[in-house]
Amino acid sequence: MLLLISQTILLFSHIAVIWYIAVIMTFNLTLLLCDNMLVSSTTLAAEIFQFAEAMARASRGPHTKLRVRWVSIDGKPVQTSAGFQLTPTHAINDRFTSDLIHIPALWRNPRPAVANNQAYIPWLQEQHQLNSSFTAVGTGVCFLAEAGLLDDKPATTHWHYFDQLQRSYPKVKLARQHFTTQSGNVYCAASINAMAELIMHQVERIFGRVIAHQAQRNFFHEIRNLTEPLSLGDQHKTHTDEAIVQAQMWIQDNLSKQLAVPELAAQFGMSTRSFNRRFVAALAMTPGDYLTDVRMTFACDLLKNTDLTILGIAGYSGYNDASWFSSRFKHWSGNSPKEYRNTVRGKLFSTGVT
Repeated sequence: MLLLISQTILLFSHIAVIWYIAVIMTFNLTLLLCDNMLVSSTTLAAEIFQFAEAMARASRGPHTKLRVRWVSIDGKPVQTSAGFQLTPTHAINDRFTSDLIHIPALWRNPRPAVANNQAYIPWLQEQHQLNSSFTAVGTGVCFLAEAGLLDDKPATTHWHYFDQLQRSYPKVKLARQHFTTQSGNVYCAASINAMAELIMHQVERIFGRVIAHQAQRNFFHEIRNLTEPLSLGDQHKTHTDEAIVQAQMWIQDNLSKQLAVPELAAQFGMSTRSFNRRFVAALAMTPGDYLTDVRMTFACDLLKNTDLTILGIAGYSGYNDASWFSSRFKHWSGNSPKEYRNTVRGKLFSTGVT
């Protein structure tokens, strides 16, 4: 009996340890500071992440803890382009871990800032070797280029400095037509608006889709479908599996029907196992997840742009029961259909014309 009690206590101790580790998992965000930086290109990123952590904490479940560090080369304050100082929490010689390093945009010509902050270059190279991720905004991309982290990789920057970036760093594959690029764990944004979109995708990766949708609704007047791929370089090439393309088109054209994965697989001449495997290989998601995303995205459009009832929207989206639809929608977006409609309708601009 004593042995059984001891084993039970040991089991619950292990469970408690696992739960505790899950709760205290930390994401380390490092914000690089330098003279003549655009403040909003850093503070907005920090505020979005901090809001996401607050929402995750409010859910009362295991969640990722956010640790934010503001870093300058020597730990001394920097003078921003707005004329005031920002005081860092750390210098680059301090010992700390960075899961994501965020590099701000620079005011006007970036070359003087890069020249005056050469100590960042070996530090960025070292952090890259330690597998840190990077997001860089506008002309701040030059720090990554100077460090050689964009050699033979896609990148973008502020349109005014396209030619200068190409001349200074000819090995960079400049993607002039893209607002955002990705190569591995290195992300570039051409503008602060594009940066916000990148940060939302980082939030979704770290805190999950529901938290990302909540953050998006809090910060932006438009509601973008986070499941749509960004223009992220070599990570989002169009797949070439023709059968899966046909399946996607059929799903999109038949949303209101009751669709089951085994029936879909049979319709396209595959076993359920093969269909799932090829779907995941092509789109990095299961057929069931894809179907849910397409249905919910369609429902979002109807909630935003029509006066259909929730029951009507549920039917058009492939759900016969409004309660079940509402439950699935809240699980997917973080809000009920009614709450979502009120949010997006409230953010539409009025012309004032009656």
